[in-house]
Amino acid sequence: MDFRYSDEVRHAKDSGQPLVALETSVVAQGLPYPDNLAAARACEEAIRRAGAVPAPIALVDGEVWIGLEDAALRRLAEGKEKLLKVGSRDLAVAVATRASGGTTVSATCELAAAAGIRVFSTGGIGGVHRGASEHWDISQDIAALSRYPVAVVCAGAKSVLDLPKTMELLETAGVPVIGVGTNELPSFYSRESGLSLEHRADDAEAAARIAHARFETLGQGGVLYTVPPPVEAALPRNDVELHIASALADADRQGVRGKAVTPFLLGEMAKRTGGKTLKTNLALLENNARFAGALAVAYARLAKR
Repeated sequence: MDFRYSDEVRHAKDSGQPLVALETSVVAQGLPYPDNLAAARACEEAIRRAGAVPAPIALVDGEVWIGLEDAALRRLAEGKEKLLKVGSRDLAVAVATRASGGTTVSATCELAAAAGIRVFSTGGIGGVHRGASEHWDISQDIAALSRYPVAVVCAGAKSVLDLPKTMELLETAGVPVIGVGTNELPSFYSRESGLSLEHRADDAEAAARIAHARFETLGQGGVLYTVPPPVEAALPRNDVELHIASALADADRQGVRGKAVTPFLLGEMAKRTGGKTLKTNLALLENNARFAGALAVAYARLAKR
């Protein structure tokens, strides 16, 4: 597969430096401007401070870029043109039509794996939407996590999802969910969900050993690392649930469906909490990137042995 690489990522690949993939749908669709640009830059710097190199992935005029120069990142953030929300199933169409857009978790997993990148940082994964028994709205992310050998660092699945069903589907898909310093699944905005995890890793070295065993020893697919949002930024779970229920009702009344649901809910949650959810989102993105950078460094050390 032909990719375009930023100068920083090309140099990192040539010199064997650890890389961390970043999705760009959060820039193109998930957060408002200029918060999206600030968040992207903060994540990149957190990864660099940990000793790794950030590799945001996007489609630019039909070309797959691994690593983005500042002008391309700003172009995605400003959104002055039509930008696609690119999942795995949309990649061929985006390339064929020379479209531009941000990659979701599924497309980022696929492209990172193809580029030889083993660690990927995001905010929260997609999963089983509430009411899925009626409309079967299930994210492509689950299939991608199962298939591609990438360690995905997140703050759990997005709070707006049906978390118990998402966990069941991850188990069915054979995706191990590892709590980072916790035995409970974080729920994106909150540090708790009421759902216990069977496995945990208390530091990047322990997490790297699991990923290395899964990818290199066993030849298996992805692994999910769930990092609770920072204590000072986390929101009470009960408050979040009340706001989600109200926002979902509004989405239903307005006929919001499919890919449009998550951006709608994120916007509504920010309004209903006076911007608190946006602050939490920004904090957890940077926190996840910091851990992903440390994980990539630890994984690189194991790979060299």
